[in-house]
Amino acid sequence: MRGPRHLGWFDLVFGGMFLLRSSFAALTGIAVFAACSSQPKPVTTVRPKVVHDTVTVTVRDPDLDKRVARLELQVLARDAEIEDLQAKLEDTRAEVVRAMAKLQSVASRAQAASAMAEAEVALQTMKAGASQDPPEADQVNRLVRQAANAFDKTNYGGALYLANQAKTLALSYRGRIAGSGHEAARPGETAFAVPIRLTTTTRGNVRGGPGTNFPIVFAADSGMTLTGYSYADEWIRISDDGGRGGWIFRSLVARP
Repeated sequence: MRGPRHLGWFDLVFGGMFLLRSSFAALTGIAVFAACSSQPKPVTTVRPKVVHDTVTVTVRDPDLDKRVARLELQVLARDAEIEDLQAKLEDTRAEVVRAMAKLQSVASRAQAASAMAEAEVALQTMKAGASQDPPEADQVNRLVRQAANAFDKTNYGGALYLANQAKTLALSYRGRIAGSGHEAARPGETAFAVPIRLTTTTRGNVRGGPGTNFPIVFAADSGMTLTGYSYADEWIRISDDGGRGGWIFRSLVARP
């Protein structure tokens, strides 16, 4: 009787101690885990990326800017004046043609036809041998068409007048080319409305074409009087009083 009761008590005590030991080990493990997990993680320092801005500083001359602006406005004003004068010239020509039609001028059909043929020949001569049509070609061509239109309306006086205008313009082109010592217009060359007088501001070279790669034709002294006919880029086609022709850079000349 005592054996079983003693064995049950011993088992109870031993089991309690085992349970207590197991609980203590579990609590110890939990505490260790918590201690390990509560340690702060190492902080990674991120360096900020430095961006260097590149600033371009342009130094401008206010007085020069104002001068350029004034010159640009003057050019625009001149362009407007030229367009206005060109329109008035066209209106005047049309009025002359109408007046001749009303007056029944004595100009014969044969005279008008001959003048028109001469104007057409002059136009073709202008275009021949040139890499591109000279500046005056458009005006001559327009006058020839207007003369043909007047001729078709039996306005022989008007046709004769317009044909003579075309021939005069073609002759002025030939004079410009002969005066400058060249036979054809350069690519990109633009004629002045009329020949202009120029004076050299300093000693400079007159070249055979619009560029420093062309040979020097002659040296122009400071104060020399020249006649300007046209320009290409920043070069001006000129001739001197002795008939020598060539091209001079724009900064070397000015209006007298």
